[in-house]
Amino acid sequence: MTIRVLAFLLCLTPLISVPASATDRLNVLFIAADDLRNDLSIYGHPLAKTPNFDRLAKRGVTFNRAYCQQALCNPSRASLMTGRRPDTLALWNLTKHFRDAFPDIVTLPQHFKQNGYFTQNIGKIYHNWRTETEGDPPSWSVPAKLHFNTHYADRPQVDGDLPQNFAIFPRTENRWRTEMLDVPDEAYFDGRISKLAVEALQQRADSDQPFFLAVGFWKPHLPFNPPKKYWELYDPADFSPAKNDQPPENCPPVALHNSRELLSEGAGRIDLKREWNLELLRGYLAGISFLDAQVGKLLDELDRQKLTDNTVVVFWSDHGFHLGEHGLWCKTSNFELDARVPLIIVPPNCESAGRKTDSFAELLDLYPTLSDLCDLPQPTGTEGTSLAPVLRDPKASVKPAAWTQHPRPAYYKGKPEVMGVSVRTDLYRYTEWRETASGNVVASELYDHKIDPDENHNVVNSPPDKAAFESARRLLDQTFPQKSR
Repeated sequence: MTIRVLAFLLCLTPLISVPASATDRLNVLFIAADDLRNDLSIYGHPLAKTPNFDRLAKRGVTFNRAYCQQALCNPSRASLMTGRRPDTLALWNLTKHFRDAFPDIVTLPQHFKQNGYFTQNIGKIYHNWRTETEGDPPSWSVPAKLHFNTHYADRPQVDGDLPQNFAIFPRTENRWRTEMLDVPDEAYFDGRISKLAVEALQQRADSDQPFFLAVGFWKPHLPFNPPKKYWELYDPADFSPAKNDQPPENCPPVALHNSRELLSEGAGRIDLKREWNLELLRGYLAGISFLDAQVGKLLDELDRQKLTDNTVVVFWSDHGFHLGEHGLWCKTSNFELDARVPLIIVPPNCESAGRKTDSFAELLDLYPTLSDLCDLPQPTGTEGTSLAPVLRDPKASVKPAAWTQHPRPAYYKGKPEVMGVSVRTDLYRYTEWRETASGNVVASELYDHKIDPDENHNVVNSPPDKAAFESARRLLDQTFPQKSR
């Protein structure tokens, strides 16, 4: 070979794309919570004791304005895991499986599996259907674990006699709301989930095959029953009921719901006493600290196995939660407290580590984002947008708003009668309630987040900034077209 030819080939070398080896590919640790609103210290909660979420946030980017697509477990998780909106899936309730209508759809972990990853599910990632064979087997390389059951089946499992239980609510045979027991973490689902996840990380540490490990915690979902040591982190005297415990001014009744997940007892309804209210608030934060401790175990094991520098870590919650604000408990609304979720994304050696962003993000954005970060082909048919530009520059923006929806009745078996569609812009949350049969708007709401971040005043009849209001209406129609407008 002549020197001239050799020089020519050397010049070409940088242009040649050489596939990275399996050991060079990034792993994914995909961590989920259930019913967690933004009550973490990194989001400014004055009482929350969540040092491991602080630790995670220091490694990556925290999204201040991330939103779910519907504030209910099944549709939210199906939307995230398929990258499609609930309307696209025609899935808005707890009972329908997304593969009923789309049997061949490729989910987020399935996309990784098809591209050479070992995918594993420990805990609640999809909706917790009632049998072990449900969930979504095509997504995983091995059968899922601790992914199904009811939340109220999370009874302590320890050897020997249990201490006297502490329950403040009337109890039926299989249903209760708060409980304080002096038991180890592993007595409950989440402690066992973190233990299995740590073992999974140990098993994958020496493998040449990259992994996508999905770890779904069941807390802080009801019942509020973390081990006693987490209750003791909080002084009962520090809690008081929500100040805005009445519906927003001029709020249409359709925007509200009966909080049945918490307040129903058989055929009746429980009226909360003040002491019960305060115990719920304390129990919710105790559950968050219990969750925080489990996340810390995963981060410790990542470091111990020297996996931190080649693993993308994502933490998300399926939707938010009400704790008496607007007179509501639990979820199933389009208000900010239900729609907004915590989201932390940690690429290895993140250039923006420790920073927060006000850029809008939606949970369905995680599918293209993780594909982007891990150099996988972009999936087809998804409706999200990669957040990778925001991870490089937290001041960047990839979308002008975030969209959420919820039907009425909040829980239904047939076709919903009314659909509430909502858009969150820089200034406003704008919501329309539309008849599903005719498309007619039967009620609407507008909340000015500049002066009313708690959404206590519906100003749709007198928008402070009419140009911004019209912009919000156009953005709403962009995702939820209104034919009669």
